[in-house]
Amino acid sequence: MNLKENKYAQYYLVQEMMGTVPTVRQFNPADSKFVADAVAKAGRVMFSGEGSSRIMPAKNARRKAMTWGLDINVQNEGSHQACEYDLSKYAVLLDSNSGRTKETLLLAKKLKAEGHKATFSLSANPDTPLEQECVKGHVLGCGWEEAVAATKSVVEQGLFCESIMWHVAGKDMAPALKGLAEKVETALTLPVPAEIVEWVKGAHTIYFGGMNDGVAEELTLKTNEITRRKSDFLEGTYAVHGIEEVMQEGDIVFLVNPIEAEYDKFLKVFAGAKVHVVAIDTKPTPFERTIIVPDAGEMQPYVYLCAGWNILVEVGISDGINLDKPERARKVGNEM
Repeated sequence: MNLKENKYAQYYLVQEMMGTVPTVRQFNPADSKFVADAVAKAGRVMFSGEGSSRIMPAKNARRKAMTWGLDINVQNEGSHQACEYDLSKYAVLLDSNSGRTKETLLLAKKLKAEGHKATFSLSANPDTPLEQECVKGHVLGCGWEEAVAATKSVVEQGLFCESIMWHVAGKDMAPALKGLAEKVETALTLPVPAEIVEWVKGAHTIYFGGMNDGVAEELTLKTNEITRRKSDFLEGTYAVHGIEEVMQEGDIVFLVNPIEAEYDKFLKVFAGAKVHVVAIDTKPTPFERTIIVPDAGEMQPYVYLCAGWNILVEVGISDGINLDKPERARKVGNEM
C-alpha cells in the first residue's frame, strides 16, 4: 500500500491509513494528563464507547495497566451496558469520533444527571454534543475521516488512552514513542504476498487470533468494513478450543503475535482443519506464512494493527471494492 500509485491514492481510506504516520509523530502524551489525574485520584477508570472507538483503545490500555501491575481498576464496556453500572466512584472516558454516537451520549447524559464529576470525552470534532455533556473533553489532532472505516483515529485514541496509564505509572512515554511513526509506516507499506491475498479471497471465513488487547478484534471488524467478508475473532487460544469443528477447508487464520508455547498445538489443529495460517510477528514463525514487522517494544500493538490494515487494503483493491463506502455500514453507526 502506498500513495504513489493511483489504485491506492484515490481512496480516502488509504490516505487516512497513511495519515497515521504523522498522527503518531505529532502525538503529545501531555494531552491526557487531565484525565490521568482524575483516574489516579479515583483509583479506577471506565473506558466506554462503541466499535472502533473502544475496542483497541480501551483494551490496549487495560492490557498495559494489567501488565505493569498498576493499582488501578481498569474497565471497558459498551455504553448501554455501562449505563447499568454504578460508576459514581469511577473516572469515565467516553470515546466517540463523531461526538454524536447515540449510546455514548445516553451514558454521558445519565452521568451528568447523576452529578458525576469525572466524565470526559474524546472526539475527532470540537464542541460536540458529547463534549457538552461531559466535564471536559479532548479533540483528536488527526481530524475527521472521510472513509467509513476509522483508521488513524483508532491509533490516536489508542495512544491517548494508553498515555493515561503512562501518567498514572509515573513513566515517560516519549522514549517508547521514538521511532514508532517510521515503524508504523513500514508496516503500512511492506509488500503483501499475492498468495496471501488469494487465500483471503478464497476463504469462507477470515479468522484473527490474538490477545484480548483489541488488535485482532479490531482487524476482525475492519475485515467486514474493508473487504466485505465474514470474519471472526479468536481470543488467546480460543482457536484450539472447538472452533476448528466449523472451520472449512480453505479458510484462513491470521495469528497476531502467536503464543510460542502453543505453536505445536496451533500447527496440529489447523492442519487438521485444512486452513491457511499466516502469522503477523516481529520474528519468523513455523506457520505457512509470516508477515514480519518491525519491533516497536511497548508500542508493538500499533505496528501489528497497521500491518493488518495493509493486508486488508490489498484484498479490497484486488476485488475492485470501493474502500471508502460500504454498501450498508454508516460512518456514525447509531447517531443521536
